[in-house]
Formats: sequence, C-alpha cells, structure tokens
Amino acid sequence: MTKTVLITGCSSGLGRMTARHFAAQGWNVVATMRKPEPDIADGYPDRVLVHALDVSDRASVDAAIAAGVERFGGLDVVVNNAGITMLSIFEATPDDAFRRIFETNVFGTVNVMQAALPHLRRRGGGTIVNVSSAVGLVAVPLLSAYVASKHAIEGLSESLSYELESQNIGIKLIEPGAMRNTNFTATGMAASQAASVPDGYKAYFDHALQSMMNYPFASTEEQSVVKAIHAAATEPSRRLRYVVGPDVEEYARLRWSTSEDQYLAGMSRLVGQSAWRDMAK
Repeated sequence: MTKTVLITGCSSGLGRMTARHFAAQGWNVVATMRKPEPDIADGYPDRVLVHALDVSDRASVDAAIAAGVERFGGLDVVVNNAGITMLSIFEATPDDAFRRIFETNVFGTVNVMQAALPHLRRRGGGTIVNVSSAVGLVAVPLLSAYVASKHAIEGLSESLSYELESQNIGIKLIEPGAMRNTNFTATGMAASQAASVPDGYKAYFDHALQSMMNYPFASTEEQSVVKAIHAAATEPSRRLRYVVGPDVEEYARLRWSTSEDQYLAGMSRLVGQSAWRDMAK
C-alpha cells in the first residue's frame, strides 16, 4: 500500500526538496505551506497535494490534515519542517521576534503533532519526524532565540518518544548542520536587521558575523538532510536522533563523548569569543 506523508514548510528549500524526494520514491505527499505553490506537484500530479497550512493557526492545521486524509485515505508520516530564525544579540532581541520564533518553531510543531496524533493512533501507528538543528544538540552564540526553540523541540521529542511508544508511534529528530546559501539562511539574515546591536557588543558582533562567513566546517548539503528525513520516516528502529553534517558530528562528539569541562572547552575553541576573533583576523 502506498504510504502518505504530510510535510510543513514546503514553499522552498529543504521542505520543497523533501516533498519532491518522497514523491519520487513513490509516496503520496501532502505538501503544505502558508501560501500554496502548485508547481511543487509538477511531474507528480496524482501523488502530491499542495495545501495551505499555517502552523500557528490550529484551524489551518486541522484543515490540511483533513484534506490529506480525504485525498489519500490517511497519513503515515508527519514531517515538521517549518521554522524561522534570526541572528541577534540576546539583550537586544525584540520581544515580538523572540515570541514569533517560538510561535512557529515550538508551538507550531505542537499544533501539528496534537492535530495529527489522534489520526495516527486510529490507524494503529505512524511516525513523526521533527526537523531540529545542530543547535538543538549544542548552543552557539548570536542565535539565542533559535537555539532555545530547538532545545525545546529536542526535549519535547524525547519525552514523546517514550510516551508514544505505547501507541506504536515513533518520534525522530533530524539535526542538520549549517546549510549556507539557502533561502532559510537568507530569510534569517533579513530578520536580523530588525535587531539593534548595543555599543558594548558591536566589536564582538562584527567579528562573529564575519567569522560565520568563514565557518570552519564544510556546509551541510540539503540533499543529505532530505535523505536523512526519508531514512527516519522509513526505518523501523526506535532511533531518536539523526545527525547530518560535519559540524554537528563534531558537536555530537564533544557533547556525548567528553566530560562537561572538555565539552565547554571544545565549544569555546569552536564558537567562543577567542575563536571568532582569531578566525576574523
């Protein structure tokens, strides 16, 4: 029987690529986004349903799930990919920007999962794949709101992985490394312009921003992340985390294979003030 996946945040980048990858693998796909772009279904008109979904609006989420069930008979996998970010000094991050990130990244994911879970339970099981980030595993500077939102998703997903095992529903976390030159990155940089930089932070912020352009790790390929999402959706194991990218592999090594002091020292060398300053020379 052909399986069906619902994916959020499909308007561009990773979400769009994931939707088309699943379709190419023979899946039915409910490709959702705030403003539907029908061309995502090009080449797969019978397999791809493009539907509006605003993760911050529960009625919109319910409508998209209902449309997917009506079109394809049910859902087997839900991929929570929609997310936003911004680069800023925490002290000067506008309250509404911080809340907007949590509204999308955390409460939006909560909305989708709470709407989908009753359906998955009635079908006897399924899988939820939450796209997290390297910064859900560790913390880096200048992304405090985004880091906090992804740490929330990590904790929520692990908690649910135990809770939903009783319902034959798996929870998977995708932890991609830095993907430069993407629409997600560009949008985040644009949002960063709304936050001022206090004078006391300006030299550090300028060094850090420049150093991000010379990041010491190779960029994570979007196609690698797409393949990890597909693997998480199809593997029968109870594996929770899928790390993807050279930077997150190093972060994971520091986090899980060293002492707390060694971890903090290693992260300081990678992303601390001295690292940013030395890299920017």
